[in-house]
Parts: sequence; C-alpha cells; structure tokens
Amino acid sequence: MAVLGIIALPIVIRPARPQNHPTKRLSNQMTTQLIECIPNFSDARRPEVIDQIVAAIQSVGEVKLLDRSSDLDHNRTVLTFAGSAVGVEEAAFRAIQTAAALIDLDEHTGEHPRIGATDVVPFVPLSNATMEECIAIAKRLGERVGRELNIPVYLYEAAATRPERANLENIRRGQYEGLKAEIEKPERKPDFGPAKLPKAGATVIGARAPLIAFNVYLTTDDVDIAKKIAKAVRQSSGGLRYVKGLGLLVDGRAQVSMNLTNFRETPIARVVEFIRREAERYGVGIHHSELVGLIPQEALTDAAIWYTQLDQFDKEQILESRLFDDGPQTTDSSSSVYGQTPPGPASFIDELAAPTPTPGGGSAGAYAGAMGAALVAMVAGVTSGKKKYADVEAEMQAIRVVAENLRKELTQAVDDDASSFEVLMAKFKMPKDTEEQRSAREGAIIQATMNAAHIPLHVSADAVKVMELALKCVKHGLQSAISDAMSGFAMARASLTAAGYNVRINLHSLEDQSLGERMLTELADLEKQADKLEAEIRAVMKERGGI
Repeated sequence: MAVLGIIALPIVIRPARPQNHPTKRLSNQMTTQLIECIPNFSDARRPEVIDQIVAAIQSVGEVKLLDRSSDLDHNRTVLTFAGSAVGVEEAAFRAIQTAAALIDLDEHTGEHPRIGATDVVPFVPLSNATMEECIAIAKRLGERVGRELNIPVYLYEAAATRPERANLENIRRGQYEGLKAEIEKPERKPDFGPAKLPKAGATVIGARAPLIAFNVYLTTDDVDIAKKIAKAVRQSSGGLRYVKGLGLLVDGRAQVSMNLTNFRETPIARVVEFIRREAERYGVGIHHSELVGLIPQEALTDAAIWYTQLDQFDKEQILESRLFDDGPQTTDSSSSVYGQTPPGPASFIDELAAPTPTPGGGSAGAYAGAMGAALVAMVAGVTSGKKKYADVEAEMQAIRVVAENLRKELTQAVDDDASSFEVLMAKFKMPKDTEEQRSAREGAIIQATMNAAHIPLHVSADAVKVMELALKCVKHGLQSAISDAMSGFAMARASLTAAGYNVRINLHSLEDQSLGERMLTELADLEKQADKLEAEIRAVMKERGGI
C-alpha cells in the first residue's frame, strides 16, 4: 500500500476472492506464452451465477483466474484470467456459453451500458504473444459463438472489421433494447451469428492493449456533475486522449466511470488531476477512486513518480524490480506484445527468390495485401489534419485504424502461409505401413490441406476489405494522394488474385471435392465483390483524377 499512499488519494482496489488471488506467479508451463482475457458479464447481484461462470473458466487447465470484480449498482462482473492462446480461447467460449444459459437480458437492469449477457470479451497480449494472435483468437471465437450458440457477435478495437466498429460505444449504442430494434439494419448486422437478438443479447469480442478500468467518486450525489466531468475528460467529446468516460450514480455518490486505454500516453495521474480541477468548478471534490480488476504495476509507478516529483527516478531503483529481475530485457520492437515488425522488403524478396518451397505465392499475396493496407493507412493519415478535409477527418482516422489492423494481420499471414505449407509437407511424411497409420495420415493430410486453403481465403477477405478502404480514400481523401490510394487498391487486388490461386490449388488436391465447396463459394463471392469495387473505383478515379 506504500505506492497508493504516495498518490495521496484514497483508492479502493476490488480484490479477487481469497482462493483466486494470485499470490504466486503463473506456473512455469504457462510462461512460454501468456494472453489475458477480461470478459464483462451483465450480472453481479446473483453470486451463484458468477460462481458457475468462474467454474466454467477454471475447467480449462491452461488458464489461471486472476481477478473477480463485481459491482451491484452496475450489475456487472469483470473476470480476469490468463494463459495460453488455446486455453484462453476455450475458457472464454465456455464462459460465454454458461452466461448465455443463466442471464436473461430482458430481466436485467443496471447502471452500466450493455448489449449482452457476456457483454464484451477483449484479449490482450502479455508475454510472447502478438496483437495479431489476439485478433485471430477474437475472430475464431466470434465465429464459433455465432455458429454454435446463435449469439450475434461484433468485433471491436484491433479486431474490428469496419472503421465505425473500432469504438465499443458505437456498437453498444442504444444498449440491448435499442439493438433489438435495429439489428436487422445493414449497418447494425453482426459480424458473426444471426441478425436477431436472443435473451442472452449480443457479445462484443476483440483485441486490445492493456486497459485500466478506473472510477472516481465525487463528494456529491448530483449525477449531472459526474456526467459533465465525464464529458469533459473523455476523448470522444474533446477531452484527454485514450480516455472513455460515463457519469453514473453508484452507492449514493456521483461517479466518473472510465476506461483508460493507453496509460503510457495518458497517465492515470493526469486523469485524476484533470477530474480534480473539473470538480472544483462545481464546488465538489474527489471522495475516493477505485480500480475494477487489475492494473499494470508500471501505471502505479508512473503515478507515484509524478506525485512525488521524482524527475530523476530510474525504475531500476525499485527494490522488487532488482529482486525479481530475470536478466537484461530486449528492446527489439519485433518482440513487443503490441505488435510485430514486418519483415524488411529486401529480406523478404531475398527469401522469396531463394530455391526453397517457402515462402511462395501465398506469402507473396499476403505481402502485397499488407503493402496495399499500408498505402491506404498513409493516404488516410496525410488527409487527416487538413482544414480542407475537416468534414472527413473522423472517417479518415477510422480508416487509418482499420487499415493498420489489416496491415498487421496480412503481415502475419506471410509467415502463416509458409508455415501451413510446411505442416502439410510434414503430414505427407507420416508413416503408412498399417491400415491405422494410413487412415491417420489421410485424415491429417486433409486437415492440413484445408488449413493451407483457409489461410489464403482469409487473406482474400482481408484484401477485399483493403479495397473497400482504398475506394473511400479515392472518394474523399487528399486529392494529391489519389494515385497512392489507387496503388493500394491495385496491391490488394493482386493479393486477392494470388491468394485465390492458392485456395483453389489446395482444394483441388482433395480427393473429396465437396469438402472445399463452401470455401470456393466464399472465394467466388469475394471476387465478384472485388469486380464491383474495381468498376466503381475506376469511375471515381476518372471523376476526381481525370484518368
């Protein structure tokens, strides 16, 4: 509690239950890769329901429950667990499945906005994991939840498939009741699952950087003051970057409820002082603050440094840091948990030209798509901030976010495609001396072949998304950058073509051609969509560029 004392602000940290409190590090078996999942459930007033959801999570051996935080006024529970990619994905599915069976949104009331029994499920890379892996988990889980549980699923943050869905507030507009009335509208149809709300509502699944759920209670019960302060502090209405906020009445006090999405860019101390000054305008002060769930130690350390004005402080001076230091840490950006550095053009071209099977055409197609996404992000970036284009500022910023996510995903697919081919080749080397071995070998080859086709199919879908973004940039982007947007479109079209060849060649090798029918139909639909986009972008190019 020493660090919290330095902050000179009473902070309530909602602890996990004693049996779940992490007094030891996760087991050695789990240190290879760690991904965090922080699902939010629309119930807190029935602990027996949360107990069953917790049991579903703990039934998966590769995860550890880290925290359990419930708020009766919000009628909302936040669970935090971490583990391997496979483990957190399965545990999240079981938790969503359990919550859907036990929570009826038609009967739910609470202060916090919500659209589902399992309202939001973010995945966060912690150790030896990338954002791209978390995005892939979010998409796989979303597809499974929609298919097996018939729950509408929306993808958000880094996993968003549309610019307007990167922000959770946009998806949750109107809450459960509003979404029920509008879900069949094209702009509100889910990414996965039916366009109809069951009693379990819808679920939002995504990938993001570490987030701090932080609430500040005021010395008043006037919720209007909390709402005014929340409006002043949140980014969407002109406040601090990376801050989302609501004004609520909780435990008889006005509360500014916030999510801090990037504590490095907007430190927690800056948020507290901003709220303190705003509160003084209305003749009130801060009573205490509260954490929901867990907080990175770095965030508290930064707050302590700020309040004590330790300007020359070195974090290596922290006793515990020295005691538990495992040795020098790499600063190589390629190992960052927030993403990975794509291979340099020269090195990739050299690998492509080498007399080895991989990387091959599938990887080249993914790389072309990544270049297309990069060009789209560039055009959106150079358009933003220009007075002449102020009316499309928000659209361009959203396009840049989605394009960057696609670029990272397509860059990851460069390696994924090569790896899938190598796995397939390994299956052909399996023993086939007995009937049992031959059967196992055949099944493994089919599975590996389907996976080798699925990756370029996913690249194809991403390429079409890049083409859609490029079209928007050609329509509304900086006039002098139209050719760059068109070049991005051309790269994405080439990506689709190359990926399509790889989908077809893999599926053609299957003895049972019916196994690939669905994927071929999906590919054909994507190609038709691309043809329409190309016709449209040529017309726009002629209108705006005279070509």
